[in-house]
Formats: sequence, C-alpha cells, structure tokens
Amino acid sequence: MLKISDIQSKDIVNLADGRLLGHISDLDINLTTGRVEALIIGGGKVMNLFGGKDQEVVIPWNNVIKIGSDVILVRHNENGFMDGQYLPPSKGDTT
Repeated sequence: MLKISDIQSKDIVNLADGRLLGHISDLDINLTTGRVEALIIGGGKVMNLFGGKDQEVVIPWNNVIKIGSDVILVRHNENGFMDGQYLPPSKGDTT
C-alpha cells in the first residue's frame, strides 16, 4: 500500500525530456471506484526560480511509469498527454 505522505516529497520527472515537473500538490480520485485517476503537480515557487511556469500539471495515473525511492517517473507531453486525454471533473461533478 502506498500513502500520500510517502510520495508527496518525491520529485516528479518527465521521461520525455528528463525535466523536473515539481511535486504532487493533489490527487484526483474517482469516488465511485476509489482509484487514483491523476496526479496533480503544482509548479510552485521553486519551479519559478528556474524559469518554470506557476501552473498545475495533471498527469493521468496510467502515465505514471515508476515510483522509486526518491523520484516518480512519468510520461508527459506539454502539447497533450502521451496515452490519451484526461480532463479533470468539473467542480460540481462528484461521479
């Protein structure tokens, strides 16, 4: 079993270009199945120091390649997702 506290401090690295995307700021969880649908990564202040954008990056769970001891490897393409599109539910949608 994996706890959110175990993965919050890990660096998220994009396999497509080796770039550090940031750290997990939130999770999208399907309330019907109880499964994690996506990781939400906040750029935050540290990313801004290195020219990064202060925006959230949504990584669908099927784009998480490996969770290591200190790094989470993901596949992310800034022009769209590698393995299909993921749109987070609207604010009022609880399904």
